[in-house]
Amino acid sequence: FSEQELEALFLTLKVSSVATLASLPVGIALAWLLARRHFPGKTLLDSLIHLPLVLPPVVTGYLLLIWFGRKGSIGAFLDEYFGIVLSFRWTGAALACGVMAFPLLVRAIRLSFEAIDRRLEDAASTLGASRFWVFLTVTLPLALPGVIAGMVLCFAKALGEFGATITF
Repeated sequence: FSEQELEALFLTLKVSSVATLASLPVGIALAWLLARRHFPGKTLLDSLIHLPLVLPPVVTGYLLLIWFGRKGSIGAFLDEYFGIVLSFRWTGAALACGVMAFPLLVRAIRLSFEAIDRRLEDAASTLGASRFWVFLTVTLPLALPGVIAGMVLCFAKALGEFGATITF
């Protein structure tokens, strides 16, 4: 490999890794919310999460550019108050890849949460564990195969993402 090829390879791996790791906490939280709670607007939230799968990637990239560009509503705020610029940088590529791969991550984790027998969580609660502790010690370990599958899908999608990334 030439120096430029290795640089491109490492940049691709860096962007995909950051996209996956940055998406993971939000993905777990939203997957748990969709799997365990009933609330008004649940279908709308689920639709918004899956929107990048049905929108053309260039449209998603254009929307990211409008919102996170230097003059966009979120991008201007990030630039002015934190000095963070995402557009036309590797961090913006990671954001675009994360947004495009996010639905695959959430779906795999959600299905894993839905497959867990709630009686196991209830048993931990009756033994005095708090809801958060039950989540950390019972729910998350049981959902780990789904979390890993979601991460693999997210990483693979981020590796191959081009349309939204090149636009943003």
